[in-house]
Amino acid sequence: MSELKIDTRLWSSKARNLSPYTPGEQPQHDNLCKLNTNENPFPPSPKVGQAIAKVLERQADDLRLYPAPESDELRSALAGLYNLDVNQVFVGNGSDEVLALVFASFFLKERPVLAPDISYSFYPVYAHTFGIELVQIALEADFSLSPDAYRQPCSGIIIANPNAPTGLLLSLADISKLASEHSNSVIVIDEAYIDFAQIEADSSGTTVSAISLINDYDNILVTQTFSKSRSLAGLRVGMAFGNASLIEALTRMKNSFNSYPLDKLAQAGATASVLDVEYFEKTRQQVIDLRESLTADLVALDYKVLPSHANFVFVRPKEGNASAVASALREQGIIVRHFDKPRINEYLRITVGTAEQNERLIDALTTLHADTEVTAD
Repeated sequence: MSELKIDTRLWSSKARNLSPYTPGEQPQHDNLCKLNTNENPFPPSPKVGQAIAKVLERQADDLRLYPAPESDELRSALAGLYNLDVNQVFVGNGSDEVLALVFASFFLKERPVLAPDISYSFYPVYAHTFGIELVQIALEADFSLSPDAYRQPCSGIIIANPNAPTGLLLSLADISKLASEHSNSVIVIDEAYIDFAQIEADSSGTTVSAISLINDYDNILVTQTFSKSRSLAGLRVGMAFGNASLIEALTRMKNSFNSYPLDKLAQAGATASVLDVEYFEKTRQQVIDLRESLTADLVALDYKVLPSHANFVFVRPKEGNASAVASALREQGIIVRHFDKPRINEYLRITVGTAEQNERLIDALTTLHADTEVTAD
């Protein structure tokens, strides 16, 4: 096949100047151990497929009609799950679309948006797309986030919590501090991985999710996704929780862009997932347990492992040769994520897999480092 030649003469200047987000690699190989894109190792609730099949059984009547534009049943289920009013819940076509609407709705061009310098790499893409200045605030040497570093004028702050790719968790006290000190700015807490965070054991049973703060702070907006903890990355459903005024702004922006973002199948499947609490809790805990086991095995290999609250671990090989380790694993059909960026280029992000996948990874690393030591001798 000849190389495709792109003619940009009919493109807008905006299209020419875009720097699109590069998603994690989706290679197609036999016997692949794919630990690079943080997909859940377990299937979704069986009730998801049942709900979708029920819609398809009524195909002649249902699929010719538009879906509910505001996904009322799904929003009601989410509101019930988190003890919120339905007008505090927004849903969209994946959390990436929700985040794009957030940038368009709240981040003013006159003042910059603040974000960590090591975080979800889509944030700079959104800022560039919408012509918004993004100021990246350096994480501490241990990759933790200091709220005091954000004491400057801004139109908003966006923080992934747990952070990606580090997996570190910002406390609710620190989030409250940011919201209090920036009362006229929207504080967006991107909780794609929050369901894998360990819940703090105290008498109040306090959750680690910032959803618990939205009734106290009208400027906190929390985004989440069905892609990780609910094993529905292929269904494309994301959501946001916040003060009703923030949700109304998102709804107005959505309806000026894509008024029917979630199709009938996505709405039915996502609602079934929310309602199957028992399955969700079981698989969530299984991932947490697998993460702790994987962490212990990596530490035994002299890897530095950051304390993760996500479904991945961020690790530094003993020699810091992360790129070489990633390449060696690839040769054995094991794919992990290496970021060739300052400060983190000696680290790997490794998705928590099944017990079998994790064992395959550890066996490969054990052999790799044993061979390296022999070669060095």
